[in-house]
Amino acid sequence: MLYAAFAVLFLTGAGWLWADEMKETATGEGWQSAAAWLLMTHGGAAMAVLLLLGALVPLHVRRGWLARRNRTSGTIMVACNAAFILTAFGLYYLGSESLRPWASRLHIAIGLLAPILLVIHILLGRRSRRGAPTLNS
Repeated sequence: MLYAAFAVLFLTGAGWLWADEMKETATGEGWQSAAAWLLMTHGGAAMAVLLLLGALVPLHVRRGWLARRNRTSGTIMVACNAAFILTAFGLYYLGSESLRPWASRLHIAIGLLAPILLVIHILLGRRSRRGAPTLNS
């Protein structure tokens, strides 16, 4: 479920980025409407991800940390999600014209890198799991 929610976040975020660029074209009105719909869907998916991340901390993050497995990529994932939350808060709630462009650029940059980081984290986790002791050993 978490992977699906992250996929929706990525697709709606990337789609919004494209639609936002296309607003200045001859078909801009349609892109404006698409951008609004994509941003609304992106926000809804973000709320679902926040709920899932809340469950992930005690179930996955804590267990991995205590097992001393995948700590580096896990810490990077936690930091990226924290940056997402902070920049989204800044974009949605802070009206500061000086902070908004900075928050937007950071949110977009992390958003474009997040799928790569997630895949790396998953692959490293699977690799470390193969070397982990089992109950029978």
